[in-house]
Amino acid sequence: MTTTSQRLNEAEKLKDQGKLDEATSLLTGILAEDDKHVLSHMMLARIYTQTGRHVEAVQHAEKACELEPKESTNFTVLSVTYQRAWAGTQEQRYIQLAEDAMARSRSIGG
Repeated sequence: MTTTSQRLNEAEKLKDQGKLDEATSLLTGILAEDDKHVLSHMMLARIYTQTGRHVEAVQHAEKACELEPKESTNFTVLSVTYQRAWAGTQEQRYIQLAEDAMARSRSIGG
């Protein structure tokens, strides 16, 4: 039986090889077992951003921040996810959300 860490590593390799559907399947499998697995949420946010699935990308990045509200890196990733969602959708609300997430990252990071 493979560990969560091994499956996450495999998902990262698949993502890097451009096998995004396979990587997504592995990651959603991890989250089916443990919805609090932050790294899976973060990687799904990246994959969904790459594939133009901005609403889902934002949901996963927001979940990572909810799970680890004191981790500045998560808020930086969330800000980038919002920026890319704006670029992909032109929804103005993403601009302010991106700025707010970056400000939160900076306030946490010191």
